[in-house]
Amino acid sequence: MTFEETYLNDNILDALYDMHFEEMTPIQERCIPEILDGRDVLGVAQTGTGKTAAYLLPILSMLDDGGYPEDTINCIVMSPTRELAQQIDQAMEGFSYYLDNVSSIAVYGGNDGSRFDQEIKSLRGGAPVVIATPGRLLSHLKVGNLDLSRTSFFVLDEADRMLDMGFMEDILQINKLLPESCQKVMFSATMPAKIRELAVSLLHNPIEVKLKVSRPAEKIHQMAYICYEPQKVRIIENIFKQGDLKRVIIFCGKKDKVKDINRTLQKLKINCAPMHSDLTQAERDDVMYRFKAGQVDVLVATDIVARGIDIDDIRMVINFDVPHDSEDYVHRIGRTARADRDGEAITFVSDNDFRFFKPIEHFLQKEIEKLPLPEGLGEGPDYQAMKEVRKGGRGRGHRKGSKRSGTHFAKSSSNKHKKGNS
Repeated sequence: MTFEETYLNDNILDALYDMHFEEMTPIQERCIPEILDGRDVLGVAQTGTGKTAAYLLPILSMLDDGGYPEDTINCIVMSPTRELAQQIDQAMEGFSYYLDNVSSIAVYGGNDGSRFDQEIKSLRGGAPVVIATPGRLLSHLKVGNLDLSRTSFFVLDEADRMLDMGFMEDILQINKLLPESCQKVMFSATMPAKIRELAVSLLHNPIEVKLKVSRPAEKIHQMAYICYEPQKVRIIENIFKQGDLKRVIIFCGKKDKVKDINRTLQKLKINCAPMHSDLTQAERDDVMYRFKAGQVDVLVATDIVARGIDIDDIRMVINFDVPHDSEDYVHRIGRTARADRDGEAITFVSDNDFRFFKPIEHFLQKEIEKLPLPEGLGEGPDYQAMKEVRKGGRGRGHRKGSKRSGTHFAKSSSNKHKKGNS
């Protein structure tokens, strides 16, 4: 379906023509007509599916058609991070090129005083579209810099990331200031129970649009270690001792593990940095800048960076623990093997993680390659025995570490990465 087959207005269609946008993506095809019809929408789609245009285009088209107050903020777009807010603002510039009376301002933390003063001026004057992080928007609300009582559109982008970063109460607080008539759109890459609860609280009789999660790129070599929890750090140590690895992300489900692993790698003289919700926005921006610039070799992170961060040259992703659903697994390992590059993804599967790992293999429709434990780590859980227990069998077996284990994997990885660096 083409954009011209919708009833987006001519100014929007002219901008899309200039940008060589013709065919809509599936998320755009299903969301744009519903938003134009005034419906609340709950969209579930991965990064890179075109969801920014799916909500911006119909909202901008309606604002340009007129009938909205000129002295108020007509649309609020909430973003979990400053970087994503900037990306949305850039997309807005292209889409609104022919719109004389529809402009936007991005409002986020980590700026100097002059930027804050500029935000105050725009907000008090009634910027048509405000793209904001929750904390910064609340700061302006608390000092009376903006009024949301006549806002017509409210968008939550990457809602699951906002919840991961602890913004639930902020979002609910902002929502209370919106009028009953406000049309709301919420996008999330995953649909855990908390997101479902948030949707019930925010949205009125929404249309739900859910796209299937695509499987990981074939260029990602997926592997797993079957191990006990205390063995995971030793495996990390073994991987990095065997080769000079760079451009690596290690994902953990909890920020305390991120801190522990980062300290362990620092003791091994690995050039690493942590990324978790205890860091301020300015600290997170600094870590991401240094990682992208190659000043940091290894990023140890919670799922804050599993989505929405475009870094093309990640060589390896390590899942220190198993994500609790297949979509999170796909998002994590999807950081590697981008832009036609090869990549490796290694997952540590403890006996406690197995109940989450097996559904991932079922989703992938294949078994992930199991690597033998590095020499000297002792025995690990028996994978086949765990599978039998899951089916209703009894007993738990063990598997001895192999002398070939770490040597087999680490040497092959080391050689590959050395070639890549030459």
